[in-house]
Amino acid sequence: MFDIAPSELLLVAFVALVVIGPKDLPKAMRVVGYWVGKARGVARQFRSGFDSMVREAELEEMEKRWASENARIMSEHPATADTVASEGEPAPVDTTSEPVLVEKPAVIAAPASAEHAPARAGEASS
Repeated sequence: MFDIAPSELLLVAFVALVVIGPKDLPKAMRVVGYWVGKARGVARQFRSGFDSMVREAELEEMEKRWASENARIMSEHPATADTVASEGEPAPVDTTSEPVLVEKPAVIAAPASAEHAPARAGEASS
């Protein structure tokens, strides 16, 4: 887009040296660098904002397509409670009643003999 040859860059540097002078040239280059950095930051922010807007628009379009396709499929194949239960999927569960305990867990007391008891700190084992 902006094609600058090395000879053109040298000519601009020479004119800047003559017009601005060697004393003020570093300060002028700092100011130019600052403004170029600001311009690049604004361009980067604009581009990221534009990209996010495009991404959101594409996402909304995909959601609309998905919803219309889902509605089409659901209208072609209406689901009832009988078909859901017959297809191997679980039938709706009644959550109003208390849970049913199928089997009570067995609790076994640990042996109290000295052979199986762990050694305590400070006791000597024989």
